[in-house]
Amino acid sequence: MLNPNLPEPELLRAILQPMLEDFQYWFERSRQLLETENIPFLNDQQQSDVLERIKQAQQEVNTAKTLFHATGGQVGIEMKVLMPWHQLLTECWQIATRFRLESSPRIENGNPN
Repeated sequence: MLNPNLPEPELLRAILQPMLEDFQYWFERSRQLLETENIPFLNDQQQSDVLERIKQAQQEVNTAKTLFHATGGQVGIEMKVLMPWHQLLTECWQIATRFRLESSPRIENGNPN
């Protein structure tokens, strides 16, 4: 649990820094999936669109992280900026989950199909 007595910059560092790192990690994993795999339930344009949105979000996260570090953790990020990233990650997780489920062999009565 976070200490509510932390000074505001420390609280920002405790919350925002790991969140930005998580965004970087998950966007990179999603990007790798879309760049290396053909996602059968997405047409080429859909896959390209998601990939471009990920690349844009990565640039935005990197910029936010740079500003955060340049100011010594003195700036935050508004929810209207974070929410699109979160929504995109949710979309990426849904794609990855469906891809894994549809790619893994199904076992019916002990026999893979």
